[in-house]
Amino acid sequence: MTNIVFLLLMLISTPNQTTVKYNALIYPTEDHCIEARDGYMEAYEAKPDEYKRTMKTEAFCIPFDSFPIIGMPSQIGA
Repeated sequence: MTNIVFLLLMLISTPNQTTVKYNALIYPTEDHCIEARDGYMEAYEAKPDEYKRTMKTEAFCIPFDSFPIIGMPSQIGA
Protein backbone atom coordinates (compact mmCIF):
# COMPACT_ATOMS: atom_id res chain seq x y z
CA MET A 1 0.00 0.00 0.00
CA THR A 2 1.35 3.43 -0.92
CA ASN A 3 0.31 6.97 -0.14
CA ILE A 4 0.85 10.13 -2.13
CA VAL A 5 2.76 12.75 -0.15
CA PHE A 6 4.12 16.10 -1.27
CA LEU A 7 7.77 17.01 -0.85
CA LEU A 8 8.53 20.69 -0.34
CA LEU A 9 12.02 21.00 -1.79
CA MET A 10 13.83 24.25 -1.00
CA LEU A 11 17.05 24.85 -2.98
CA ILE A 12 19.57 27.44 -1.78
CA SER A 13 22.54 28.88 -3.64
CA THR A 14 25.16 31.19 -2.15
CA PRO A 15 28.10 32.95 -3.82
CA ASN A 16 31.38 31.09 -4.29
CA GLN A 17 29.95 27.74 -3.21
CA THR A 18 30.43 24.69 -5.38
CA THR A 19 27.24 23.05 -4.14
CA VAL A 20 23.58 23.90 -3.86
CA LYS A 21 22.15 23.34 -0.41
CA TYR A 22 18.67 22.00 0.11
CA ASN A 23 16.06 21.37 2.74
CA ALA A 24 12.98 19.22 2.31
CA LEU A 25 9.77 18.62 4.23
CA ILE A 26 6.81 16.37 3.51
CA TYR A 27 3.13 17.30 3.58
CA PRO A 28 0.05 15.08 3.36
CA THR A 29 -1.73 17.26 0.78
CA GLU A 30 -0.76 19.48 -2.10
CA ASP A 31 -2.62 22.41 -0.54
CA HIS A 32 -0.54 22.19 2.65
CA CYS A 33 2.66 22.00 0.60
CA ILE A 34 1.73 24.99 -1.57
CA GLU A 35 0.82 27.04 1.50
CA ALA A 36 4.21 26.27 3.08
CA ARG A 37 6.06 26.96 -0.20
CA ASP A 38 4.32 30.30 -0.65
CA GLY A 39 5.08 31.30 2.95
CA TYR A 40 8.75 30.37 2.48
CA MET A 41 9.04 32.38 -0.74
CA GLU A 42 7.16 35.37 0.74
CA ALA A 43 9.58 35.41 3.69
CA TYR A 44 12.52 35.38 1.25
CA GLU A 45 11.04 38.17 -0.89
CA ALA A 46 10.53 40.30 2.24
CA LYS A 47 14.28 40.19 2.99
CA PRO A 48 16.45 43.20 2.13
CA ASP A 49 18.10 43.32 -1.31
CA GLU A 50 21.53 42.86 0.31
CA TYR A 51 20.38 39.51 1.72
CA LYS A 52 18.99 38.44 -1.64
CA ARG A 53 22.31 39.28 -3.31
CA THR A 54 24.02 36.73 -1.06
CA MET A 55 21.41 33.97 -1.25
CA LYS A 56 19.18 32.74 -4.05
CA THR A 57 16.43 30.27 -3.36
CA GLU A 58 13.56 28.47 -5.05
CA ALA A 59 10.99 26.02 -3.72
CA PHE A 60 8.93 23.28 -5.36
CA CYS A 61 6.12 20.95 -4.28
CA ILE A 62 6.76 17.51 -5.73
CA PRO A 63 4.23 14.66 -5.41
CA PHE A 64 5.50 11.14 -4.94
CA ASP A 65 4.42 7.72 -3.75
CA SER A 66 5.40 6.81 -0.22
CA PHE A 67 4.83 3.95 2.12
CA PRO A 68 2.49 4.94 4.98
CA ILE A 69 4.27 7.28 7.39
CA ILE A 70 3.54 6.92 11.09
CA GLY A 71 2.12 10.20 12.40
CA MET A 72 1.27 11.54 8.93
CA PRO A 73 -2.46 12.32 8.73
CA SER A 74 -4.38 10.26 6.22
CA GLN A 75 -5.35 12.06 3.03
CA ILE A 76 -8.88 10.68 3.31
CA GLY A 77 -11.02 13.54 4.52
CA ALA A 78 -8.02 15.90 4.68
